[in-house]
Amino acid sequence: MRKWTWILFVFLLFPLILSGCFGLSGKEEIDPPETVNYEEEIGLEENEGQLEENESEQSTSVQTELYLIDKNGYVVPKTFSLPITESVAKQALEYLVEGGPITNLLPDDFRAVLPAGTEMSIDIKDGIATIDFSKEFKEYAPEDELRILQSVTWTMTQFETVDAVKLQINGTEITEMPVNKTPIQPLLSRKSGINFQNEPVVDVTNTYPITVYYVAQTDENYYYVPVTKRISNKREDKARAIIEELIKGPDMKSELFTLLMPDVQLLEDPIMNDGVVTVNFNENILGSYDKKLITSPVLDTIVLSLTEEEGIESVSVQVKGETNLVTQEGEPLTLPVSRPKIVNASSF
Repeated sequence: MRKWTWILFVFLLFPLILSGCFGLSGKEEIDPPETVNYEEEIGLEENEGQLEENESEQSTSVQTELYLIDKNGYVVPKTFSLPITESVAKQALEYLVEGGPITNLLPDDFRAVLPAGTEMSIDIKDGIATIDFSKEFKEYAPEDELRILQSVTWTMTQFETVDAVKLQINGTEITEMPVNKTPIQPLLSRKSGINFQNEPVVDVTNTYPITVYYVAQTDENYYYVPVTKRISNKREDKARAIIEELIKGPDMKSELFTLLMPDVQLLEDPIMNDGVVTVNFNENILGSYDKKLITSPVLDTIVLSLTEEEGIESVSVQVKGETNLVTQEGEPLTLPVSRPKIVNASSF
């Protein structure tokens, strides 16, 4: 199974490098993927007109991550341009409802999370979002119970004003989910995890959770999937543990794969300084030895995974202690890279 994963990797990486399908801005931030089409050679006036149109759209919309369910049952962030409204948090939840405003925007192989007809109110105070759902919230398939909890929690905690979530139905706080009776923690946060890897039961008291981003694919597209693993408390360096789990890859039975080859190694422990973590790799992290090039998808998974950890705001990547690297667009990679504003962009 492992051999097949890396055969698949070889076929996948070449078109990724050529097309830059995940996109990388350059020095400081990862940008959303660019759309490649046959109209790139249009004249200057047309380009200027398109730029004005894009600026106008940006002034009336807000980029919002919605955690949807993909064809494999994973809860996946997809970024949409939604109308500007007084409550972007409530709007995000409304776009998670089956048959709601998300209907005409859903990408192929993805579906909404909340049962049709679900309504909600939301109150945000002191970093806690209390969500009161209508009775329709109870009408979901049993297998979606954990997915609903994860989707609601991760969709809400993308907003700076929300650290954790409380759930109610018709004004009454719930301590367990209504169908399969999954216990609900008093406060739901990203520390609760997402897309748990199918591993043997571990001693929760002697482990801690980390979330790493692997890759999945549809017939035409690739996208990032967050997966939560539990790591032994004996592994004290969380940043190193995250990188090592990226290299290790997901469960062999999953539909996911990693883009970090098994011969990639950290040459020293990651160094933290004022929110910046420095990771120093051997040359096997490079997509091109001669150009000292690191591909956007590889960089994306590293940055997404590390910045999921509290206290890490950006990532400085080195190879054998050197920072003279370039992106696949040829831009220098000399400054720390911050978390992308847009993850798995959706365009229609």
